[in-house]
Amino acid sequence: MKPMNEMSLAFPSSSSNESFARAAVAAFVAQLDPTIDELSDIKTAVSEAVTNCIVHAYRNTIGTVYISCKLYENGKITIRIRDKGCGIEDVKQAMQPLFTTAGGERAGLGFAVMESFMDVLRVTSKVGVGTVVTMHKTIERRSKVSVKGKMAEE
Repeated sequence: MKPMNEMSLAFPSSSSNESFARAAVAAFVAQLDPTIDELSDIKTAVSEAVTNCIVHAYRNTIGTVYISCKLYENGKITIRIRDKGCGIEDVKQAMQPLFTTAGGERAGLGFAVMESFMDVLRVTSKVGVGTVVTMHKTIERRSKVSVKGKMAEE
């Protein structure tokens, strides 16, 4: 299926850009008229994925974070967040709740949060090459009907 719209971003893996990424994806997805909860879920998942790039992929250096987002007529959204960082040695282990390589204040819940807020989460990685996080979510379509001159949701 061909997307009805798509966008791509690339930006430095600076922590100040995490909120930019979240807001940019939210603004782009807004054209599908998501609910506040759906938009909040997407923003949180994007925030977690970008934070993983900043904290884990590039560790104590600055690299580039790449985001692509595709919107489809049926309300489906595909968000792909990619880095060219250190990669993940064991993706299955990394996706376990509470597992973290960063230590300190990190809870190790990033992938679990992404998975809980999105319909599908796929993570691929190669050590020394980088990681790709692909997330899918379908926005529930709400058709509006007129009820005594007022708009109401069906």
